[in-house]
Amino acid sequence: MSETKFPEVDAEVEATDAEDLKRRVDAGESVAIVDTREPEDFETWHIEAPTVTNVNLPYHEFFDGLDADLEARIPDAETIYVVCAIGRSSEYVAKVLTKAGYHATNLADGMEGWARLYEHTDVTLPTGTLVRQYRRPSSGCLAYMVVSEDEAAVVDPLRAFTDQYLVDADELGVRIEYVLDTHVHADHVSGLRELADAAGATMVLPRAAAERGATYADEARLVEGGERLPLGNTAIAVRHTPGHTSGMTTYRVDDAIAMTGDTLFVDSVARPDLEEGDEGATAAAEQLYETLQERVLTLPDDTLVAPAHYGGDTEPREDGAYLTTVGEVTASLALLGVDRETFVERVLADMPPRPANYEEIIETNLGRATASDEDAFTMELGPNNCSAGGD
Repeated sequence: MSETKFPEVDAEVEATDAEDLKRRVDAGESVAIVDTREPEDFETWHIEAPTVTNVNLPYHEFFDGLDADLEARIPDAETIYVVCAIGRSSEYVAKVLTKAGYHATNLADGMEGWARLYEHTDVTLPTGTLVRQYRRPSSGCLAYMVVSEDEAAVVDPLRAFTDQYLVDADELGVRIEYVLDTHVHADHVSGLRELADAAGATMVLPRAAAERGATYADEARLVEGGERLPLGNTAIAVRHTPGHTSGMTTYRVDDAIAMTGDTLFVDSVARPDLEEGDEGATAAAEQLYETLQERVLTLPDDTLVAPAHYGGDTEPREDGAYLTTVGEVTASLALLGVDRETFVERVLADMPPRPANYEEIIETNLGRATASDEDAFTMELGPNNCSAGGD
């Protein structure tokens, strides 16, 4: 496919990088965005926040100039941030707007640049154990580094950010002992194997997850509920919590925090259809109900719930971390208080579209397909869509 030829526009525009735009959004500034991608791409995935106004105006609508109808759809703002997939069509539209008298700036590298943002918040448990929560704003993916004394474990790493975990471990002066996945992910390419290899760490995978056909199972430590992995002066306790997938596993540290994977989120629960499809969704939802009632909500009320994802409407804590407690989520999420039949009905009725390329991502995470770093990054662009049943 040939590249689009954009009309020449006699204007210069400045570029804004993703980090700067994210700082403005986090500060609660009013941000006006014109997204120049096609409507189907915009609807699938775009920048969202309470103070963001995001209008979809495909770039080709500007080829005939800025007429009154088009101008009427442009947000009324001091600065217009123009966004596309990789920064080319948005640069063209920003030039058109600039020439027309607007203050427009182009988001450098577009949504791909937005997808490369990776942030973290540190939380210190009462025992002194450090838990670093990593977050990817573009997709809501969360990962964790648990640090005790001079040892660390990384839970649910993203392959795209393998180097970041290594740099952080070095800066913290710790050695990565374990790399763990809570389950076989369907929304992003796991960094389990790459990080374990680079760090010389033990690769940890739930046995039930490996039984889905992980080709590297013989190289991993396969764990089951009830096991404990020593780490510094603490340990990581393993609890099998199936429902989202058959192998879904929760990792607890210091009886203070539970990394629940995709079982329970801050404001929703897991979707049950990504392993067995629609045919197995009802049984998986029933299993999820039992898991939540018997293995998660029975934890002490002050146990921190540390999920693997957050949604666009999820509110973080004041420190930026996406965490809640068992007591808080039980009180705030009405779905957790209904009977099994109602729970299953509501979950199955409230599922978003499946994650983009989820079948290829699952095959890659099982080791049955390979993907270059570039292809892996491209496969996982977009929202995670792994939750259901939010209130």
